[in-house]
Amino acid sequence: MIVGKNNMTEFAYSGLGVNAHFGTPINPNDAQTPRVPGGSSSGAAVAVNREIVPAAIGTDTGGSCRIPAAFCGTVGFKPTSTRVSKRGAVPLSQTLDCVGPFTTSVSCAAVLDSILSAGPGDDVDSFPEGGIRLGVLEGYVTEKMDDMVARAYQDALTRLSHRGVRLTPLNIPQLSRLPEINSKGGFVGADAYAWHKDLLETRADFYDPWVRDRFGAGKSQTAADYIAVGQERHRMKAFVDEKQEQFDALVLPTVQIVPPTLEELQDQAHSNAVNLLCLRNTAIGNFLDLPAISIPCHAEGSLPVGLMLLGLRDQDRRLLSVARGLEQVIRGR
Repeated sequence: MIVGKNNMTEFAYSGLGVNAHFGTPINPNDAQTPRVPGGSSSGAAVAVNREIVPAAIGTDTGGSCRIPAAFCGTVGFKPTSTRVSKRGAVPLSQTLDCVGPFTTSVSCAAVLDSILSAGPGDDVDSFPEGGIRLGVLEGYVTEKMDDMVARAYQDALTRLSHRGVRLTPLNIPQLSRLPEINSKGGFVGADAYAWHKDLLETRADFYDPWVRDRFGAGKSQTAADYIAVGQERHRMKAFVDEKQEQFDALVLPTVQIVPPTLEELQDQAHSNAVNLLCLRNTAIGNFLDLPAISIPCHAEGSLPVGLMLLGLRDQDRRLLSVARGLEQVIRGR
């Protein structure tokens, strides 16, 4: 049964969860200082965290199911892009969009994933902790981490190692080229502008100004720019696929920072920079079309931090099985 619809970033075009027209759902983990919940599916993560609903559904184009999960302390799952039908969802990028769940546990995410993908709704078996092989991504994905995220993430890796999980450092320098590849807006900029073009020409004043400004990158892209991004994507997918073959999953921080305060995002230039940082790691899964799941790894009582597992393309149930087997260790339980 659908209980209701949650607030979110306008047209799902932000990783922060801010909404100028209808208000920003406040992160439920800091009673003293208003913080963002993460976006775009901000209200979905808040509703699950507050136990208003046992699960919620969001869309994920660059991290919109995993950033709010990391910021609010829930589980967020992004499937392989073709796994769940996007029929009826307003697109942000038809190339990258995915539909996935927010839940309180990996088991619940697995059940909801099975239903969303027209499966029988069954759960998945857990992989045993010992013998699981994780490639621990370093370099690009661990740059600019704040101290709180770095500490929680490292503690989670230590717990996994102590339980027999085989951790192998893995640096993929090619990932550092993603900002350059997408510097002209990438798939999201072009796809979003194409869908909104007529509305922007006739009803631009109705848009959230911060969201509206982001459509500029798509307008300035050429066909050659768009094709070049596709070619780079094809090459990088093939390279990373080869690196992944020796692992059950790749592991990295979901977001490099804890949830920012609303006050520090008042300046638009700073807000844009923080938004890009929040999307930095999660967008890898969308660009490479890999299933990905964020699991809370922070200490009880501290601001939420997410640990992300990246699985093999089209092997979503395998990733959920690995994640279920590791969930309690990652959470420190």
